[in-house]
Amino acid sequence: MDSKGKVALITGAARIGQVVAQSLATLGCDLALVYRGSREAAEGSAKAAISAGVRAITISADATDKDQVAAAVKEAHSALARIDILVNMAAVYRSTPKPEQADWSNIMDANARSVFLFSTFAAPIMKQGAGGRIINFADWLPVSRRPRYPGFVPYYSSKAAVVALTESLALELAPEILVNAIAPGPILAPPGLTPEDDNEVIKATPLRRWGGAAEIAKTVRFLIESDFITGECIRVDGGRHLY
Repeated sequence: MDSKGKVALITGAARIGQVVAQSLATLGCDLALVYRGSREAAEGSAKAAISAGVRAITISADATDKDQVAAAVKEAHSALARIDILVNMAAVYRSTPKPEQADWSNIMDANARSVFLFSTFAAPIMKQGAGGRIINFADWLPVSRRPRYPGFVPYYSSKAAVVALTESLALELAPEILVNAIAPGPILAPPGLTPEDDNEVIKATPLRRWGGAAEIAKTVRFLIESDFITGECIRVDGGRHLY
């Protein structure tokens, strides 16, 4: 699929999402940017996209609320006339050292149910056109089938659910819609990371560096352009899973 002239709906407007949005805008793709708490980032991305010569709108919605998701997809379709690409990036990353005290529903809804809701509401619109692409975001850990770090039971489980959703939706929505996922590893250092922890991550990554958000944007573009890959989950982790 050629991105030029297409419409991408992107959830999760901050950090990596901003780079993905900029990358697609540069290719001539119109954008609908859905945010919950990152209004400033979404509006900044929309402004940059418009400056690049494409259309862009921002939509406030809670990705875990069925009615708000339905309204967001409808608004994007009404404003931009089509939806060809859905990038499900909205997520929460939260440590839960005591699993019995974890907010299981909140984390599962934010990371997995949101993918299901946006995909099922956007898919009929995509099928009205020439088909489309859905790109979800998992995590290198469940894709590698190793929890590795204690204290992340709901998070790990939710991202494993994203992998299962990607595979099952790929089967359900074929042949018109290709559904794939990206499983990032060390892409951007989290705020407040200590130098010692930063060094440990680099030592444990065969390519010896953080990847950078541009690597995710490249992978998104690859999955959009491919016409014969569906149901796959691609690790973008610098070989982190090898250790």
